[in-house]
Amino acid sequence: MLFTLCRSLLPSLSLALMAAAPAHAQGVPIDDEALSQVYGQAMFSLSNTSVNGFDFSRITLNADVQLAATLGGLRLGEYSHSVRNGTGADIDIGTLQFGNAATRSAVAITDPYVEFVYRNVGNAATREVVGMRLGFGSIKGDIGLQANAISGALLINAGGNSIDSSQDPLGGVRWDGSTCAGGNTCAVKLSDLAGVKAGDSAGGSRDFFISVLKTAVNFPTTNAALAASATAQAGFWLNWRDRLNAVLK
Repeated sequence: MLFTLCRSLLPSLSLALMAAAPAHAQGVPIDDEALSQVYGQAMFSLSNTSVNGFDFSRITLNADVQLAATLGGLRLGEYSHSVRNGTGADIDIGTLQFGNAATRSAVAITDPYVEFVYRNVGNAATREVVGMRLGFGSIKGDIGLQANAISGALLINAGGNSIDSSQDPLGGVRWDGSTCAGGNTCAVKLSDLAGVKAGDSAGGSRDFFISVLKTAVNFPTTNAALAASATAQAGFWLNWRDRLNAVLK
């Protein structure tokens, strides 16, 4: 699964490199004064972090991306989970549409990244890859979302109510959005969603990621302005709680 997810990034990276290939220029020396006026940012950046016994390596594409795409029948993490099996998958999304086809608008994404998680890196006999996550520095725009079940930390404002997986008595694993605190029926359910508006006048939604893990992990924050994300659980896990407003059916 890790290999498949990583491999899906290769076509985009290859296209970027191919687009850059035809450009040629003769290098010439410049003096210190001229050099002081030159600035730039690397296309990729790498950061390494250690938190709670885990080591993290994050590769970020420092870019702004416009995305218009539609995915259907998205099921991630299909296996038996005795505590709550639900639809049989950690994440079960019938339709996920980035952008608005009616207005021909795309979703704006900044700084997409992939982050790998390791443990016992200092011991060749026991070190291993625990998992990874894919995320964005921010995402803004209209997103069609019809979800059957979500495993994760999800918060969507819905007028005077909210869709909030933290209210789930079973911790948001394979949650269908119907059961809230005390076993009560939620006022607004996942099944009521037609989509979400990501971001607001202050900027994009800043905490989106999907992880796949062998064990629970606390990821390092990607934005100092936000509180640390909830512990990502084993299997597939979706984190998305910042600046989201519901579009209801």
